Amino acid sequence: MNKDMERIKENMNILKDCTLCPRNCHADRFEGQRGRCHETAEIVAARAALHMWEEPCISGDAGSGAVFFSGCSMGCIFCQNHNIAEAKAGKIITIERLSQIFLELQGEGAANINLVTPTHYVPQIIEALEMARKAGLDLPVVYNTSGYEKPETIQMLDGYVDVYLPDFKYMEPELAAAYSKAPDYPEYAKASLKEMIRQTGNIQINKETGMIQKGVIVRHLVLPGHVKNSKAVIKYLLETYKDQILISIMNQYTPMPQVAEDPLLSRKVTKREYEKVIDYALELGMEDGFIQEGEAAKESFIPEFNLEGIGI
Repeated sequence: MNKDMERIKENMNILKDCTLCPRNCHADRFEGQRGRCHETAEIVAARAALHMWEEPCISGDAGSGAVFFSGCSMGCIFCQNHNIAEAKAGKIITIERLSQIFLELQGEGAANINLVTPTHYVPQIIEALEMARKAGLDLPVVYNTSGYEKPETIQMLDGYVDVYLPDFKYMEPELAAAYSKAPDYPEYAKASLKEMIRQTGNIQINKETGMIQKGVIVRHLVLPGHVKNSKAVIKYLLETYKDQILISIMNQYTPMPQVAEDPLLSRKVTKREYEKVIDYALELGMEDGFIQEGEAAKESFIPEFNLEGIGI
């Protein structure tokens, strides 16, 4: 058995006693047990299409080749994609089919391959990328995640991912516990981010196209009523990594039906709340990054999970 096959077999074995994410649920996903992510070892995906709603250096003019995986180990109560996060939408596909999807997106002119909520499928994704690369895939790969990651899982992706696109949702453990049942979120977000930056190094932008080739963009979604948490996240990122990363500060929070009774989460972020976070980032010296202006929070950032690009 060559080294590549040994590595793939070792990666796959983790699914028999799953500890891919910080939940460490130990589900035997090969035997059909569902982990905290709601999924077995079978890949389930809900959409694969050109996606224009990412940061400009990721979407560009052509669109990012986004593959939306079903299931999620995070489980935020305010999730905008809750239908797929809770495994209520999607179709089972093989590793071979996933590799074909990557190649089809490349054929459609995608700027990159964008893996959305991929954590619980890391071993399968690695194998699919191996297959696709042998068949001609040469696009940058974007790992689009909640940030609730184990550094050990991120280490498995070394050499496979060019751009990491993690959220950094919470600096306050109490808030992470209340909204995501993950009081350990800050510690895992910090540790996994450190590993991501170790792999990619500083941001590399193609000066001719304006597209990112390598690096880490950290997203932070401002939540209604929680400016203090947002300021703490921005302070940590800027003081720890300065210009090594790009920060994307988002105001697109959209109240979903499942939080209609929550006094804070049932409303949008106010203009004043968002401005306070942006002003604070500028005061701390943020010179480059992404903010959302105007009507961004009113636009639809939620695609239809209608199996587009997945296949029959």
